[in-house]
Amino acid sequence: MELRAILSLRQTGKVVNTARSVVLGLGLAFSLALATGCSRLRPKPPAQYVYVTAKQTYLRDRVAAVSNRTGTVANGDKLEVLERGRRFLKVKTPKGDQGWIEEKAVATQDIFDQFETLKQQHKDDPTVASGVVRDDVYMHTAPGRDTERLFRLAEGDKLKLLRRATVPKPLPPGQRAPKPAITAADSKSGVKEAAVTEAPPPPVMEDWWLVRDSRGDTGWLYSRMMDVDVPDAITRYSEGQRIVGAYVLTTVNDADAPQDDKNIPVYVTVVSPYKAGLPYDFDQVRVFTWNVKKHRYETGFRERNIEGYLPVEIKMAADPYSKAPAGMAAAPTFSYRVLSAEAPPVIPDPVTGAIVPGKTNLKTYRLEGNLVRRVIEPGTTAPMDAHPEPVADKKKKAAPAKKKRR
Repeated sequence: MELRAILSLRQTGKVVNTARSVVLGLGLAFSLALATGCSRLRPKPPAQYVYVTAKQTYLRDRVAAVSNRTGTVANGDKLEVLERGRRFLKVKTPKGDQGWIEEKAVATQDIFDQFETLKQQHKDDPTVASGVVRDDVYMHTAPGRDTERLFRLAEGDKLKLLRRATVPKPLPPGQRAPKPAITAADSKSGVKEAAVTEAPPPPVMEDWWLVRDSRGDTGWLYSRMMDVDVPDAITRYSEGQRIVGAYVLTTVNDADAPQDDKNIPVYVTVVSPYKAGLPYDFDQVRVFTWNVKKHRYETGFRERNIEGYLPVEIKMAADPYSKAPAGMAAAPTFSYRVLSAEAPPVIPDPVTGAIVPGKTNLKTYRLEGNLVRRVIEPGTTAPMDAHPEPVADKKKKAAPAKKKRR
């Protein structure tokens, strides 16, 4: 009897162990199924992208001193990030090529979005001048050498200039900004007078242009890395000044002109000194007319010592104050704005570098033959303009009376 009881207890233990194993197995299977189901329902993380800033570079099959090339990418290409390393990223191109690229050779999605914002904000801005890239250079998200960059322009690329900004030039590494100089004034009585504090010199400024390239990308470009697109025929008349913009006012036919094209353009140009940080875009306007008898350009109009602002508007229009019927006697007309004498001095924005003038005067001129005439409403007086240089008094002093000979 005791033996049978012992055997019965052993069999009961085996059954209990078996049941326990089955329960544990079912629990494990349920947990795995639950985990698998959750992973299927969990959304995948959004794809991350970067954009190539280098002119051209290669993808590698591994991060090592010796590696194989798996693809070629160029400036502006969009790459999907697959894996991140210490200084490298594993990426995939739209064609499906995969490989490693240096992190410093790409820009983030945030930088690309900043360029897209610039593009949308200024898509309707008028073109104030045309330019040509002088050397390979990058467009920036904002004026300044330390701002983010992405799109690379090649030498000779055509640009559309939209607006100008001026910002302080960054100091070389290790150089500090000059502090106010403190000097002691001397006294004849031998008593030391109060110290005199001299203001530090103003910072060196540099100009930047918001430009749009041939692909429609928009960004800021250092002014010294581009030239305004000016015809060679009038470049010789710059007289040491910088031509900011040149615009075709009309054309004149000269059958005996030395040029192949006998329709010679008449130009309106705006000029400024070769100096960065000016609170105006130009200080001089010139119109170059064509002399049909002498077959050469001549200055038909010039205005100096003004604080002018782009854009310059060119159109065909009738004199609104003439007695001619509406739509008749249309002539080439150009207009621009200058700072009013009543406006305060213009100071560039210290953060954005934007140059926003206060009150301005609109000046309109018509080309009648080879004569340029200002359009002013009859019975009114032209408003006074601001001048960057003092204007000399035009009143001539009365000449002394000559003594009569006896």
